Amino acid sequence: MDISKISESLRKGNKILASQTAAQKNIALSAVIESIENNRKEILDANKIDVENSRNKGLSESLIDRLSLDDKKINGIIQSIQAIIQQTDPIGEEISGWKTPNGMQIRQVRVPIGVIAIIYESRPNVTADAFCLAYKSGNAILLRGSSSAINSNKAIVKAIKEGLSSSKAQGFGVPEAIELAPCQNHEEVQEILTALGKIDLALPRGGKKLIQTVVENAKVPVIETGSGVCHLYIEEDADLDMAVEIAENAKIQRPGVCNAIECILVNKKVLQEFLPKLSQKFAGRVKFHADQESYPILSKCEVSSGRQNSTFQATEEDFGNEYLDYEICIKTVEDLDQAIDYINSHNTKHSESIITNNRAKARKFQNEIDASCVYVNCSTRFTDGGEFGFGTELGISTQKLHARGPMGIKALTTTKYLIDGEGQIR
Repeated sequence: MDISKISESLRKGNKILASQTAAQKNIALSAVIESIENNRKEILDANKIDVENSRNKGLSESLIDRLSLDDKKINGIIQSIQAIIQQTDPIGEEISGWKTPNGMQIRQVRVPIGVIAIIYESRPNVTADAFCLAYKSGNAILLRGSSSAINSNKAIVKAIKEGLSSSKAQGFGVPEAIELAPCQNHEEVQEILTALGKIDLALPRGGKKLIQTVVENAKVPVIETGSGVCHLYIEEDADLDMAVEIAENAKIQRPGVCNAIECILVNKKVLQEFLPKLSQKFAGRVKFHADQESYPILSKCEVSSGRQNSTFQATEEDFGNEYLDYEICIKTVEDLDQAIDYINSHNTKHSESIITNNRAKARKFQNEIDASCVYVNCSTRFTDGGEFGFGTELGISTQKLHARGPMGIKALTTTKYLIDGEGQIR
């Protein structure tokens, strides 16, 4: 991969795009929607090849789910782009302004970051989501997906470029604002991470190993996203029936995504009442890694229901693990303080939730938990750009600088100061 050549093209695209109006960018994005619709069959056919190849390699079904596209997911991609079109263009927004004592007028305004690279795994919908967020915020983007989704990503990028090219003839589209890395070897990632002066920002979106690789090797600025060791805490005063429904949604709906829970903490006072309800609801669909206090209860439930091999004694390595599958840890705690301490020492700063009917405990949990999103009486599955009203997201930032939580359009901007004077000198 020639990162210098790719960067030069992207920089050219960024320069053109940064000076376009919201109307011009929206016309181009509308053309992209039309092109994706026209290329729907080609995209789905390419995805079938990726899914078949991944199944043959033994990829788990929860990860196959992340890789797979169908008409509903293509519709979702189109709806996300439509939502971005409807959003206010952040570029040029005046965040603050004031006049200095010597008469200078200072304004702080939003501007694009420049050339962004995203390194991501499996999910081909990220290809379209990342592009449209970058494009609307005036940034050019280099997409480096995984080899497992290469055919899908190529088909989506081809459709995007066709849409941009068709609107370029009208003076709107900027096809130079997007490039797809070949995904031929791991050296490509290293090239991106060390491309000082060529790449302005890199974002990893995937599992723990990918994120660690990026953070440890990057010389360009990085926003850490993706890894999600999320917890659900059941307090002693919780509505246990509601807790079970939330647990099912947060674990089972899509276990292979980063906002699915990986551990349920249970207050010791409701252990005997809650765990049988949980065991019945999960009904052998999820493997339990149970601590010393919860193991006997869940094992008894398993035997009485005639199920086998769904409950195991947890080891220390099980806690703090991101399974991304139909597995979960059960941890018993004495009280709210112990739950908070445990979560803060085992989480990845992504999303955490408490089930309680006590407002004071709920606020204590939200105030003291160190995570980008902290919920009360609802599922962690809502940590998502679309659910937050952003249309889509570039990722879930789990760090504290620049951006945190779902990253929408504004997270892909920086600011600069514009100063107007009348001959002032210092």
